[in-house]
Amino acid sequence: MCGIIGVFAYSSVNQLLYDGLLVLQHRGQDAAGIVTAEGDVFHMHKANGLVRDVFRTRNMRSLSGNAGIAHVRYPTAGNASSSAEAQPFYVNSPFGIVLAHNGNLTNAEQLKQELYRLDLRHVNTGSDSEVLLNVLAHEIAEKADGPRLTAERIFDAVSGVHRRCRGAYAVVAMIAGHGLLAFRDPYGIRPLVIGERQTEAGVEYMLASESVALDTLDFRVVRDVAPGEAVFVDQAGQLHSRQCAEQPRYAPCIFEYVYLARPDSVIDGISVYETRLRMGQELAKKVRREWRDLTIDVVIPIPDTSRPSAMELANDLGLPFREGFIKNRYIGRTFIMPGQALRKKSVRQKLNAIAQEFRGKNVLLVDDSIVRGTTSREIVQMARDAGACKVFFASAAPPVRFPNVYGIDMPTRRELLATGRTDAEIAQEIGADALIYQDLDALISAVRYSRPVLTQFDTSCFNGEYVTGDVTSDYLDHIEGNRDQPGKPADSNETLQLDLNLSSKA
Repeated sequence: MCGIIGVFAYSSVNQLLYDGLLVLQHRGQDAAGIVTAEGDVFHMHKANGLVRDVFRTRNMRSLSGNAGIAHVRYPTAGNASSSAEAQPFYVNSPFGIVLAHNGNLTNAEQLKQELYRLDLRHVNTGSDSEVLLNVLAHEIAEKADGPRLTAERIFDAVSGVHRRCRGAYAVVAMIAGHGLLAFRDPYGIRPLVIGERQTEAGVEYMLASESVALDTLDFRVVRDVAPGEAVFVDQAGQLHSRQCAEQPRYAPCIFEYVYLARPDSVIDGISVYETRLRMGQELAKKVRREWRDLTIDVVIPIPDTSRPSAMELANDLGLPFREGFIKNRYIGRTFIMPGQALRKKSVRQKLNAIAQEFRGKNVLLVDDSIVRGTTSREIVQMARDAGACKVFFASAAPPVRFPNVYGIDMPTRRELLATGRTDAEIAQEIGADALIYQDLDALISAVRYSRPVLTQFDTSCFNGEYVTGDVTSDYLDHIEGNRDQPGKPADSNETLQLDLNLSSKA
């Protein structure tokens, strides 16, 4: 899970990109980067850290230009925190290309070998995004007519990327002297939305991982980029688009609606907030159907993602809804913090219980999901310490039993609390008196409610069915083996500030 933005405008875009990254900060807290294009010159700054810490006034002043891309990252391979892997990435041939990527390639190792042996290209980091950039660069070089590069030839190159790459990828890129490119994998696993706004100079375009970035920057949401589609905005401001995949089909990641996306976003035509309300309704149906003997005094959400589900659950069951935990908003999201010890330490710093809401009561705690169980275990104990008589726990999502290989940092099966355990065993592990999980068909129903034409989602972390069809047990063993190996030491002082005159590279 990362956040990406691409902008074409008729004035400087550095502030737009910065403000957009702030809105998408929830999608990655590990690193941030911006590249702007001023004619055929790229200006880049990227480093580890939060957006507000990476970019200072001197950095922003140097990011001149009327087009640009930006990225916030969290590592998808456990501990990949080297600032050398901060995005966007740059390659100087052909033309000069910069790229930012949200997702994960499942055949990255195979592609690395092909790039080295056949394409004569070198990958300098462990990032699959750099692999994707070099595949795109090679395909563009193959399709270009000397220094001439039309939109149709760029789309032909994206078709080549689709034929070679497997997995999930939503991409924004810039080609020096030509324009802004964006495309989405043939399954539409990771989100990407197009927006526009009218100015006196002409129409300006923005692409982002979530619609909320467009809303806050006064862009009108036009539509989502379709699975397999590519969009190109040339230097004259003309938007071109084409379907570049042979057999595209919609199968967006359902975990976006459960946890990853902001509630005020609309992804693939589906309101995240409305989905979470309906997740609460479905969960209430299950409580009435299977847990009617529970004596529940109050429903308490675990801030912030689960609040709509908990509110609607309480409303449907006719129970009091109370805010029992106060969140320190200056602590990052524990799920996306690399390292179990860091996640566990941050829970108590992040949340504090309001004792009077727990004392002498049977409480039903509602969370969006249970992944590793670290947060759940700590929160159940906090409720008991605050005086709760009984602590019941409800998850608005089904049990997470399988690794996600499409860009979410939970690839190791042994890290997943639900793997190999029954619901009763999981309840015992987190210390709850009862545990209520959402059913998968109920979750799918909640997501599909406002857009029934979407019939398939990637639900692999719940049922082990991977939509790309290329994920095997050997592959899962391989990524888990890589995760166990010590990572390269990160250089915390490494940042990049590049002024690249690319006119001679064409």
